[in-house]
Amino acid sequence: MPPGGGGEHGCTEQDHPLATGRRDEGAPSYPMPPPPLIVPVASEKKKKKKHEQEQEHEKHPAGSLPEGPLVEILSRVPYKSLCRFKCVSKPWLALCSDPDIRKRSPKTMCCGGLVLCKYWESRYVEEYEYNLVVCNPATKKWAELPPNPIQLQDEDEEEVEEYLCFDPAVPSRFVVLSHTWDFTEVAIYSSDTGRWTTVESGWTDEAPVGLPVFLNGTLHLMTTEYSIVTVDTEGKVWGQIDIPGNMQDSSDHPFIGQSQGRLYALCINDNIDVCQLSVWALEDYGGAKWALKDTVNISELFGRDRYKYVEPLAIHPDCDLIFLADRRGKAISYDMDSKKVHVIGTYQTFDGAVPYVPCFAEWPSDGH
Repeated sequence: MPPGGGGEHGCTEQDHPLATGRRDEGAPSYPMPPPPLIVPVASEKKKKKKHEQEQEHEKHPAGSLPEGPLVEILSRVPYKSLCRFKCVSKPWLALCSDPDIRKRSPKTMCCGGLVLCKYWESRYVEEYEYNLVVCNPATKKWAELPPNPIQLQDEDEEEVEEYLCFDPAVPSRFVVLSHTWDFTEVAIYSSDTGRWTTVESGWTDEAPVGLPVFLNGTLHLMTTEYSIVTVDTEGKVWGQIDIPGNMQDSSDHPFIGQSQGRLYALCINDNIDVCQLSVWALEDYGGAKWALKDTVNISELFGRDRYKYVEPLAIHPDCDLIFLADRRGKAISYDMDSKKVHVIGTYQTFDGAVPYVPCFAEWPSDGH
């Protein structure tokens, strides 16, 4: 046996063809085994550096960006996006919850947010014996109002209407205006004082129709007299805005809404050869100057002339998009810029619904 204990075949482990990849002449051929898989293991130094970087990221969410510029950037981000950023990490949650940043963040929601509700303590009480609650469905916060001083005591008395008014930038401050149907009595509740005050009405012989519009600190109501009446949140400034002349010929009372910081009015004119929808925007409050935004044939929107059954539903708060419904069929959206029409559902889906845009701003205290 050769030196080194070569084994039965007289070769060392190093000389074996499977170990060296070498094949002796005349020896049988064997497949080459794959090279071993080598997985690099991170060194303790690299692990420590990674841990330090993670700790640094927690202290400074935006890396090396100084806190001053970061706060300035976040304060310019839309509020809805700011709320989403809270999910990034705990440091981002704390940063995006900063009151100064939330206060400066632009609010693009210029309608909706809060809801005024009526509730009855028992199903057996009279219909006019209800309480008022202002709630924010997005945050599940709510506040109950004290009894309305002009709330009906007898179901045979005239109806009482209530309207909620608030600035979307500060939803925790709101006003509720209440009045009898003929405006002989008017009461205003302010969240700042927490109480109702009665004021003398500045309107006469006016009956409201349709949904109210709160814009620029003023409540707007369309009336049965084809005019828009206005009042500020303190009940001190009462006014009236004339509508465009051809709206007097509309089949129904004009519909008012607000978009992009302006008051809009929609009407369906059926006293012409072709039934048309007209959309106007108020350009000048002082001179009641209206600008015609768009005119479109009803047949182009619904495929046939259904003016007797078409009604406006809402106006988008941030773009030139309106929503209408055929009372016998479908509901659509109409883009006044692109002239595109999309079916969004049926009339029954939106029957009795009102426009609502969630508001994620928090109330100043925990409350309810």
